[in-house]
Amino acid sequence: MPLYEHVFISRQDLSNAQAESLVEHFSTVLSDNGGSVVESEYWGVKTMAYKINKNRKGHYAFLKTDAPSAAVQEMERLMRLHDDVMRVLTIKVDEHAEGPSVQMQKRDERDNRRDRRN
Repeated sequence: MPLYEHVFISRQDLSNAQAESLVEHFSTVLSDNGGSVVESEYWGVKTMAYKINKNRKGHYAFLKTDAPSAAVQEMERLMRLHDDVMRVLTIKVDEHAEGPSVQMQKRDERDNRRDRRN
């Protein structure tokens, strides 16, 4: 089955538990349609570059999935219809990266690139 990565932003006035339950909800939608979630990450509330639906911040979530395209299309359709989800991005990838995403890595691990400039 094809591999996908999804990022979605939900409204800032949701609680952390509600935002994480959205991840669970869309994971079950995928599994009901023959796919599976390899890994999911909740990135927390982040400030956006511009306002979306009068919101400056949003709850970010990231999913790595292994699912047929029909399951992904159904999940995206339900995400776009859901009132709490503001934006959705889905990318088809050749393989999933090992370990945590860049957003979840510790800041000092990411700052090693500054040392190379000296």
